[in-house]
Amino acid sequence: MKQLTALQQYGIVTANYWAFTLTDGVLRMLVVFHFHQLGYTTLEIAFLFLFYEFFGIVTNLYGGWLGARFGLRLTLWAGTLLQVGALLMLIPVADDWPRWWSVAYVMVAQAISGIAKDLNKMSAKSAIKTVVPETPGDPSRGENQLFKWVAILTGSKNALKGVGFFLGGVLLTTIGFSAAVGAMAAGLFLAFLMTLVLPGEIGRMKESPAITAMFSKSKGINVLSTARFFLFGARDVWFVVALPVFLQSVLGWKYWEAGGFMGLWVIGYGIVQASVPALRRSWGKSGPPGVSAVQFWSAVLTAIPGLIAISLWREVGNPGVALVVGLAAFGVVFAMNSSIHSYMVLAYTDAESVSLNVGFYYMANAAGRLVGTLLSGALFLVGGLQACLWASCLLVALAFLSGIRLPPPLRLQAVNPPA
Repeated sequence: MKQLTALQQYGIVTANYWAFTLTDGVLRMLVVFHFHQLGYTTLEIAFLFLFYEFFGIVTNLYGGWLGARFGLRLTLWAGTLLQVGALLMLIPVADDWPRWWSVAYVMVAQAISGIAKDLNKMSAKSAIKTVVPETPGDPSRGENQLFKWVAILTGSKNALKGVGFFLGGVLLTTIGFSAAVGAMAAGLFLAFLMTLVLPGEIGRMKESPAITAMFSKSKGINVLSTARFFLFGARDVWFVVALPVFLQSVLGWKYWEAGGFMGLWVIGYGIVQASVPALRRSWGKSGPPGVSAVQFWSAVLTAIPGLIAISLWREVGNPGVALVVGLAAFGVVFAMNSSIHSYMVLAYTDAESVSLNVGFYYMANAAGRLVGTLLSGALFLVGGLQACLWASCLLVALAFLSGIRLPPPLRLQAVNPPA
């Protein structure tokens, strides 16, 4: 059998990641709307995602080590099949189950889904580093190409997750919860079959890493991970639970309307992410982004959730319009932040230890989402969406303060040497 090129390998990994992301987005909306429909509070719904986020933290930490030790093919297979299993687990969930049993059962299924999601994501994002060729004679060309590939992957992934949000609302309305998760399990298994042709050595380190290697020793990775923790906590503190419930219960939107809006938001967010390299070129920024870009965009983002909260508090115009416009602005600036972050973590690492560093970085990402998710449910009960938005403002400010301590990556120093 002819050996796959690096680009073909990456294409297969990416296609699998896209299929996985679609099911992940659908499942998110199905769980939120289905259990809200049954009368669960926002805090109870948030707890349904507790294990999803917690086990994502553990998975990223150990998954990076497993990828370096056994190769990214194994982690990709494990992640995809675990998600299929988690979806199949949710088929028998019934409306007449006791509340405690439903919550416990779904939390276990979500734990498996959280492990699956972060194994899959770590595999796909680590694979980029193995595909982009080193260019010692022209570091700028290699770094710009890496930035472009990262932006395309993260942007397309988020656009597909947005499609998943919309489909989640539609499927719940049309075929119901159980049929929807069954259909997704079947589709994702077909995507798994594509990955059987991948070689076993993709992403594997030449020497087996020690278990202690999963903790990053790089200041750049550690500081960027801290900023990432606060950044994604700032998004999920309003987006995961509070926003869909607010749209449905306060503004009176139908499930498919709320799911459609959130889907469009994430699709737009993904399009901006994928376009960041082109946008920077149009602004005269020919080189890859550095520390100053991280700091600038987090500073801009800090003000937006506060302005949305003030407009809702002062009842400036139609609250639905104020929310839609404000969150659109948040999405554009957040996409700039996320795209630059996703490139910077690869700029701080080398191809040999990429899965270890990416795993550690996305562990912080998952921890931020966990904190944001729990705060989303709790703060909405206490102070509504405004409380969630003020918390988002505070968390973005902490991300900015963390970014001040970032050192310049050595690779970027080669591209832009100090004067």
